[in-house]
Amino acid sequence: MRQLEYFISVAEHLHFRKAAEALYITQPGLSRQVKQMEDDLKVQLFSRSNRKVRLTLAGKYLLGEAKVILKNLNAALEHTQLLQKGLAGNLRFGYVGSAMQNAIPALLLEIRKVFPNILFDLKEMDNRVQIEALINDDIDLGFIRMERVPKDIKIKPFLDDTFSLVLPKDHAITKKNFKSLSQLKDERFILFEKSYSDSYYENIMKLFDEADFSPKVSHSTVHASSIYRLVENNFGISIVPSSLQLGYDMDVKFIELKNSKHRAILNIAWKEGNRNPILKNILDDGLV
Repeated sequence: MRQLEYFISVAEHLHFRKAAEALYITQPGLSRQVKQMEDDLKVQLFSRSNRKVRLTLAGKYLLGEAKVILKNLNAALEHTQLLQKGLAGNLRFGYVGSAMQNAIPALLLEIRKVFPNILFDLKEMDNRVQIEALINDDIDLGFIRMERVPKDIKIKPFLDDTFSLVLPKDHAITKKNFKSLSQLKDERFILFEKSYSDSYYENIMKLFDEADFSPKVSHSTVHASSIYRLVENNFGISIVPSSLQLGYDMDVKFIELKNSKHRAILNIAWKEGNRNPILKNILDDGLV
C-alpha cells in the first residue's frame, strides 16, 4: 500500500521532490521506494531525465488501476471498522439543494426503517460534480436534475416536480389574476445557468416556447438563494422547481405552473458496479 501511494504521488506530480514534500518524506527515500517497486515488478514505470519525469505506458496503466485498488481497499477497511462498531455501513449521498427539502429526508427515514444502524454522509453538490463523484466512487447515490448521463451511471425518476414562478411579494401578478406565462413576456428573468443542467435548461426553455416568447435573461446563477435575493430586490423574476419553495424565508412569492405539461424531474443516480454492500442491499430491497 505504501509503495502504491508513493508511486501515485510521483505519477501525479511527475516530480520526485514535490511528491516527497507532499508525502512528508525525504526525496532519496521516495526514490528508493519507487526503484524498489520497479525492481520487484521488473517493470519501468517512469522514464527519467535530468529535467523531466514521465510515465511509461506501463506506468500510465498502473496509475489508473492503483487509484481504484487503493480506493476500494480503503472503502473495504472503512466498512470493516463500521461493522466492528455495530453499524451496517456508510451510504454517501450527493444532492442538489432542492432534493434536501423533502425528497432526501423521506428516503432516509425509509432506509433507516430497514437498516437502523446505517451511517449517512450527505454533501450538497451541483449536478456535474455529482456525476464525477459517482464515477470516482466518492459518493454512492446522487440526486440530480439531468437526463443525459455517462453509460456507467444508472438513473431513475425520483420526484416528478412542477415548476413555479418566483416574483417579488408586491408584484402585480398574483395567483388569482395569473393566466399564462405570456403575461410576463416583458419581464427580466433570473435563471439557473445552463451549465447547471442542459436537460433542466431545455425544460425551462420549453415553458417559454409554450408561451410563445423568448425570455430576457438578466442574470444566471446555480444557487436558489441567489435567485431569490435578486428577485426580492427587483432585479427580475424567475422560474424554479416547486419543491424549492421550502426552506427559504425571503420577500418573494410563488405561483405554481400547474397546467404546464413540462416537469422538473429529480432523478436518483448510482454507478453500475459500485462495490458498497449497503448500496447493493438498498437496490435489492427496492428502496430506490
